[in-house]
Amino acid sequence: MSDFPPGFTGSPLVRMDHERDSPETTAMALADPQARQLRLAGLDPVLGPNSRLVWDPIDRVAEEQFALLGLIDGAPRFVALVPTADANRRSPGLLQMLADMPAGDGATYAVARSLVDWHARNAFCARCGNPTKPIRAGWARRCTVEQRDHFPRTDPVVIMLAEHAGRVLIGRQPGFPPGRYSALAGFVEVGESIEEAVARELFEEAGVRSTAVRYVASQPWPFPSSLMIACIADVADDAITLDTQELEDAIWVTREEVAAGMSGAAGARFLPPPAYAVAHTLFQRWLAGD
Repeated sequence: MSDFPPGFTGSPLVRMDHERDSPETTAMALADPQARQLRLAGLDPVLGPNSRLVWDPIDRVAEEQFALLGLIDGAPRFVALVPTADANRRSPGLLQMLADMPAGDGATYAVARSLVDWHARNAFCARCGNPTKPIRAGWARRCTVEQRDHFPRTDPVVIMLAEHAGRVLIGRQPGFPPGRYSALAGFVEVGESIEEAVARELFEEAGVRSTAVRYVASQPWPFPSSLMIACIADVADDAITLDTQELEDAIWVTREEVAAGMSGAAGARFLPPPAYAVAHTLFQRWLAGD
C-alpha cells in the first residue's frame, strides 16, 4: 500500500499541538531568525525552483494575523491569515502547480490553504454572531462575547469504486475535462457510518446496491477542507440507474481498460483523475489487488 501514497499526504511538518496554548511560545517562534512564512497569492501557492513552495522571512505584523503551521527542519513555519476568495474555486494554474509540486510540499500547502480559508469563513461566532479572534497559534477562534471556542472542521467524504464481476463502475460530472472519469463520491451525512454512506451514494447516483465495503485509503482535500475516505464496494449487479442531476455518465470498465487509462495509452476509454486526487490512488490500489 505504501507504493501508492495519496496526494496531500506526507508533509514534513512537525505539528506543535502542546505549544499552541502558549502565547509566549508562539511569540518566540515568530521572533526566531529561522522563522518563515509561506508565500501565497490569495489561496494559490507561489512556487520557486523545482516547483517547491517558497518561504519568506516573517513580515512583522500582529501575532494574531499568523498561524503556526509547525516546524520543518527545526524552523518555525507560519502562514498569514488574510481574507481569501472561495476555497472551492481552483484555477487551471493551480491544478498544474499541484501536479508539479513534490508530494510533501503539496501536503504542507493543503494544511495552510485549509487553515487560511477556515479563518476567513469564521470571523463571526456561529452561535451569537459576534466577532471571533484567533487563539491557539491560529488553530482555533474564540468568540469575543461568549468566549466560546471554535475549531477548524473537516467534512468526511466517501469516494468509492463499485466492483462487480472483475469490473469497476466509474462516472463523470459535467464539469470534468473531456474524457475524464473518476470514482463516485459524496459527503457522509449525520448519523451515518462510512459503509452506510458508500451504500447510499452508490444507490442514489447509479442505482447499484452495495453488499460489502472495504476501506482502502484516506486523503485530506483542501477545497475547502474535507477528508476523502476511499473504499471499494462489492455490488449485487451491474444494472445502472443514473442520477443525471449528479452524473453525466457512468460506465463499467475492466482491469485492462483501467490500466490503459492510467498509463495514458492511445485509445484509452477514459482519462483518469489527476495523481494528487485519491481517486487516482484508488485506481492504483485496485489494479494492484489491494
